[in-house]
Amino acid sequence: MDPISRSVTRMDFNEKVDGHILFCADLKPDGLLYARTLRAARPRAEILSIRLPPLPEGYFTVDRSDVPGVNRIPLVFDDQPFLAEETVRYVGEPILLLVGPDRDVLGDLLGAIEVAYRDLPPILSMDEAARRTEDFITGEGPCFVEYAYDKGMPDDAIAHAVRVVEDVTETGWQEQAYMEPQSMLGEVDGDRVTVSGSMQCPYYIHSALMRAFGWPAERVRVRQLPTGGGFGGKEEFPSLIGVHAALAAWKTGKPVRIVYDRAEDIACTTKRHPSRIRIRSHLDADGNLLVQEMDVSMDGGAYAGLSSVVLQRMIFTVGGVYRVPHLRVRGRVYATDHVPSGAFRGFGGPQALFAIETHIEHIARELGVDPLAYRRRHFLAKGDTSMTGGVFHHPILLDRIADEIDAMSGFTRKRNDPSWKEGKKRGIGVSLFLHGCGFTGSGEKDMLHPKVRLQRDREGMVRIFVSSTEIGQGSGTTLRKIVARTMGLPLDRVEYCWPDTDQCPDSGPTVASRTAMIVGRLLQECAQELLTHEEPEADITRNYHYLRHLNWDNDAFSGNAYPEYSWGANAVETEIDPATGQWRVTGIWGVFDIGTPLDERIVRGQIEGGMVQGLGYGGLEVLSAKAGRLQQATFTDYMIPTACDFPSVETRLIENPYEFGPFGARGLGELSLVGAAPALALSIADAVGCPVGRLPVTPESVLALLCGRDVSPAAPSDAGHASDAEGRK
Repeated sequence: MDPISRSVTRMDFNEKVDGHILFCADLKPDGLLYARTLRAARPRAEILSIRLPPLPEGYFTVDRSDVPGVNRIPLVFDDQPFLAEETVRYVGEPILLLVGPDRDVLGDLLGAIEVAYRDLPPILSMDEAARRTEDFITGEGPCFVEYAYDKGMPDDAIAHAVRVVEDVTETGWQEQAYMEPQSMLGEVDGDRVTVSGSMQCPYYIHSALMRAFGWPAERVRVRQLPTGGGFGGKEEFPSLIGVHAALAAWKTGKPVRIVYDRAEDIACTTKRHPSRIRIRSHLDADGNLLVQEMDVSMDGGAYAGLSSVVLQRMIFTVGGVYRVPHLRVRGRVYATDHVPSGAFRGFGGPQALFAIETHIEHIARELGVDPLAYRRRHFLAKGDTSMTGGVFHHPILLDRIADEIDAMSGFTRKRNDPSWKEGKKRGIGVSLFLHGCGFTGSGEKDMLHPKVRLQRDREGMVRIFVSSTEIGQGSGTTLRKIVARTMGLPLDRVEYCWPDTDQCPDSGPTVASRTAMIVGRLLQECAQELLTHEEPEADITRNYHYLRHLNWDNDAFSGNAYPEYSWGANAVETEIDPATGQWRVTGIWGVFDIGTPLDERIVRGQIEGGMVQGLGYGGLEVLSAKAGRLQQATFTDYMIPTACDFPSVETRLIENPYEFGPFGARGLGELSLVGAAPALALSIADAVGCPVGRLPVTPESVLALLCGRDVSPAAPSDAGHASDAEGRK
């Protein structure tokens, strides 16, 4: 059987004989010590003093004075310390570590530490941040970044518009809820440190270690261990905990392991950005989209992190799949004293697509036309330009996608048949969406410089060395299949080696739906080159080359924002109990164009998991704060979807090969999530007969809509959260 099209269950990973993979929490090297973190109890405060209890023999502290290099995490902006300095900026910020041989004793010692604070007025909403022209601590403005760009001639076009429709939408935080919490092991070998653990991006941690220790690259090593999920939560955050483990190991000379419990993980790790998006559309005499003005605001939390990059994707995605000749787009990331927001599957896409799909539905309703038919009038096609003016060079099959989702779900029939709703509060919603594959702009060329390595030994075994991590999404299988098919080898003659910076080149991070399309293509080219080597042993690398038909001006935000796009549609059907506002999903459908699927079983798993995660974001996952402190701490009060919450997902794939992807593949992982929440919200809006402008759509908010109460987006609460309820049990 052709290895590219069949699934396998055997993996050449570091497994025990019984098939159980060893995670970081399972490793117990000789002399192992544990570390626990003292965290800030205030959202914003000056640290006046720290009083430690007497430490038993063999117990140590690690604080900012133990950072030999620069006490700043290397990301887009270097504003976040590894360990707090004079002030703390959010509840949960790490102040110091306690290290010792017994975790329970460490817990007792942590409880005995006394920290004296001088409280400072916190900033706990985007509105409050906007009112402050200058931060009284940092001297900086209210925003980490502000971006703006135009397409076409919006001012001139507005003068010719005959109708205006405007909407504001809001979304709240979302927790990644990976199965394995954050965990790292630090070890010392002579004059080197090694960090092993649960991660998405080994070279992020490698750079952080170099920064914290002030050492050259050869003195630090990072190894990915089997990782129980990431969803973006293990992109940038492990740089923090990885350096903590390494500092503790270096100070004590012994291996040190840090494993968060679930409450600590939820309380202090990065979340999906809360957002507020305003869209104003100017229509011509025929009701067509002439100009759109879009204003995007995000709550970045206490430190900049990756917020600037998330904002870029959000403002490049907020136009959705629609052709609009004139645009005016503005975006801001506000600095608040909340836990920092960061990477999450979809990376700004879910917030943006909820906004545009809600808005397009509103326009269709105002015009009295079928919402799917109105969407079709504006679908992008090959040869059109994106929001940033980049030409779409490859076929876009949105009409076919719309035909398929309509036929599968019965959307048009149900929307136009009054008898379908008789006796029930029933609704159906549809969303159309896209996702840019790969890093924003020319990031693959100018920032990442991705590289892959293939090695063949005398026995003909081929080994893959890349920094692209297997985090449960199946990349270990997919990348092996690409190499096996290219070289005409049985799958068991190709091995995926767990990323280790001593062996693998920097292939770029495992983010942005880039692993299959970007890294997979590089491996395909590398495998083709390996075939030309006649000698039995060979070790070759391949570097990424920016495609000639692409162009990007990062100063003007002009050109091809992404190398390529994937496309899709979701439909969701719901029924509502009018007495309680409780909604129940009765049907879920998805159609996706991801080029050529490399492994249909993995693809199905990604689609079903992504759509359910998106539905959780849309209606279940309430995360709120009080005085800067998150109120949900476990999976009892932070509700995530289970297999019992939704019916089976019916999906179809549209074959549309991408010439520059491996065997025609595009990106998938994030596309599968981004359209589910809009479809759910539009379904509930159809059932209750009025628009839904906030996510998540809780029973409390549905009941308010049914009772005629105004729940339109307004000034956000402490958390910038979009729900009326702080949590449900």
